[in-house]
Amino acid sequence: MTPAANQAVNPPAKRLLVLIPAFNEEGAVAGVVAEVRSAVPGTPILVVDDCSRDATRSQAQGAGAQVLALPHHLGLGGCVQAGYRLAYELGYDYVIRVDGDGQHDPSDIPTVLAALEKGDCEMVIGSRFVDDNGTHTNVLRAAGILFFRAVLRPILGRPVRDPTSGYVGVNRRALELFSATFPLEYPEIEALVVLQRKRFRFVEVPCRFRPRRTGRSTITAVKSLYYMIHVLLGVFVNVLKFEGRKR
Repeated sequence: MTPAANQAVNPPAKRLLVLIPAFNEEGAVAGVVAEVRSAVPGTPILVVDDCSRDATRSQAQGAGAQVLALPHHLGLGGCVQAGYRLAYELGYDYVIRVDGDGQHDPSDIPTVLAALEKGDCEMVIGSRFVDDNGTHTNVLRAAGILFFRAVLRPILGRPVRDPTSGYVGVNRRALELFSATFPLEYPEIEALVVLQRKRFRFVEVPCRFRPRRTGRSTITAVKSLYYMIHVLLGVFVNVLKFEGRKR
């Protein structure tokens, strides 16, 4: 078989895709896309528009991103999983998620990618607590982070400093897993448990977080309580499923 024919049968794998889940982020998403293009020039950018009711889709397209427009609102987990599944089917080696509200600094994408490329882990978490003290973390989120640190420590067998971070990079092994099964509502914490059940590894690297650029968070005190209870139940369901399979 000639080299050209062999290449046609086994096309070279794609390297990196930056995934931006977005819902009603018309005021911020174009700026996020522009910053990603500056941080990693030439890297494909996919905005997954979770059935936004504003101009998120056109703003993202105008800034130069490809857009996957969901026909129904799936929530954050469903939105991220749709992006993961498409990335896996297209053959990408790495996917790095950057939120569409501008809180994640895209200039840290190369740091996340470098950690993935070392091959020592399946997932990299961009953490605001590795070299920083989480300056831009509000009181409700800080309380939730402390709570889930304590919950996850015995389950994971190691500490995790920023369990609610959405600044996440995954390699192809994790991409295959998450394209098939992924927590739908509040994915970050449950995803760590899913990884642990598969004996996959994660590391945390320092990344900079900023205040939201536009709009405001929908998380209230009541929603925070619901979030904590809901995620806690999801974590224990994942643990029980794993323990049941071991018997």
